[in-house]
Amino acid sequence: MEQPKNNLKVISEKKNNARVILPNMLTLIGVCIGLTSIRFALDGRFEFAVVAIILAAVIDGLDGRIARLIKGTSKVGKELDSLTDMISFGVAPAFIMYFWKLNELGRFGWLLCLIYVICVALRLARFNINTGQAPSWKDNFFEGVPSPAGGILVLTPLIFSMSSLQFLEINYKIVVPIFFISTSLLLISKFPSYSFKKIVIQRRTTIFLLFGIVSFFGLLLVYPFNVISISAILYLVAIPVSFFHYQKLKKENEDQNFKDEDDDLEDIL
Repeated sequence: MEQPKNNLKVISEKKNNARVILPNMLTLIGVCIGLTSIRFALDGRFEFAVVAIILAAVIDGLDGRIARLIKGTSKVGKELDSLTDMISFGVAPAFIMYFWKLNELGRFGWLLCLIYVICVALRLARFNINTGQAPSWKDNFFEGVPSPAGGILVLTPLIFSMSSLQFLEINYKIVVPIFFISTSLLLISKFPSYSFKKIVIQRRTTIFLLFGIVSFFGLLLVYPFNVISISAILYLVAIPVSFFHYQKLKKENEDQNFKDEDDDLEDIL
């Protein structure tokens, strides 16, 4: 009877390995796309560089969800995902913006790139430490801005310059450093931002959600830089909203815990 059990164990291990391969392959594809964006920036093809970063962000959002869906999560995949984020949303956006505008600022421009990449590394290190904790209401929020969002935020001035929304005269030599410094601070801060990982909707509203997603991607294909610019602005507006929502939930849960502690007490007088 030992041999059939061993055969079943080997088959099970092979299935688990197959499940792990797909999300890890997606992660590695994301690395290639992130590095390719630097090549586009070197050639001065900044529109393709931005599109490459957006594709890397989409893949980054999919690989983890696919891994959880097919039960293919692994420690290797977790570490690989962090390394991918470091390249695609740390190093690549810094190089793109340096080749576009920051090189005009000389050493200060390169210093901004270094600060941003270091903040991405610190943010990813903190995220890896905090993962694996007990589930709670705090799972709906990130501590600080996630690295994919940070990578797109620092590219916002470039994206805006390629859109048709240029109704103001913008001095990019001032705006770009402001975006770099602000995003770097948001990355390493403990400012709560929405994670959008646990979105619960009613079944009857699913069709409207699907329609919204399809419409968004349709607009993204037709007006890519306009849609990305508006999305980045909306995300910035959502950051203070998430802060007040976090504080409200925190107070509600603290009050609930206080009531639960009172329920455990017994009046002996």
